[in-house]
Amino acid sequence: MSNASMWHGVLPAITTPFTADDQVDHAFLASHAKQLIDAGCRGIVPLGSLGEAATLSFEEKLDILRTLVKALEGRAPVIPGIAALSTREAVKLAKEAKALGCGGLMVLPPYVYSTDWREMGAHVRAVIRATDLPCMLYNNPVAYKTDFTPVQIAELAGEFSNLQAVKESSADVRRFAGIRALLGDRLQLLVGMDDAIVEGVAMGAVGWIAGLVNAYPKESVKLFELARDGGPKAAESLYQWFLPLLRLDTVPTFVQLIKLVQEKVGLGSERVRAPRLPVAGAERELALKIIDHAIAHKPTV
Repeated sequence: MSNASMWHGVLPAITTPFTADDQVDHAFLASHAKQLIDAGCRGIVPLGSLGEAATLSFEEKLDILRTLVKALEGRAPVIPGIAALSTREAVKLAKEAKALGCGGLMVLPPYVYSTDWREMGAHVRAVIRATDLPCMLYNNPVAYKTDFTPVQIAELAGEFSNLQAVKESSADVRRFAGIRALLGDRLQLLVGMDDAIVEGVAMGAVGWIAGLVNAYPKESVKLFELARDGGPKAAESLYQWFLPLLRLDTVPTFVQLIKLVQEKVGLGSERVRAPRLPVAGAERELALKIIDHAIAHKPTV
């Protein structure tokens, strides 16, 4: 797989499965990753927000990468999210990821501390510089309170040849045009919000870092292919079925909700690591209504 094509297609932001005693369930993680690749996904992105990375210890992160690299046996790249409280730890994680055989990196701003371009730029530069692995910058101002503008992204692209892609999750579809206006095809564009996938692809995105793919891999791959090959019209009916589920990806409890969908379709457990707790009460009832409706009306793919 050439470097640039690594960013094409559906790349699951894989959830981190836990056992009943709150350990990482490595056996399930390995089989789940294989299942996603078998369904047509092009790589695996662990240690992201959906992977509950902020609740994992450094050693747990490394163990997850070892499990995934071994499970995929070179069939598809493992592209971990590189996020930490300190730049020092993020750089260390990036170097370890390369040593363990990962194929690329998804570079995030630091957890918790969010400030200006001088500091945030210095942080992501340090991570991108730490290895020669192909990197994707993750822009998610909603979750991380740091917004990398098209001008700032262009600045980074000018400095680092291994910065190859941007995962855009600002929820502003105009950002795709903004980045392309400055950079043309220099960076591969990826959609980072599930309920903007058809719109993002129409604006030139070549990849999708997907969440609900954890529960519906074949449907996610099909939706992406329809949007890519035939545009919004071709994707319309599958998108209509999928959208109520895809919208579960853009609320604060998205991790709990996506894991609940996984459990309901038999592709995982809804166990999350505290401080998260499984959704309850009215929120759970509403989610189950959406999930049950989707299961009952699932189209043939």
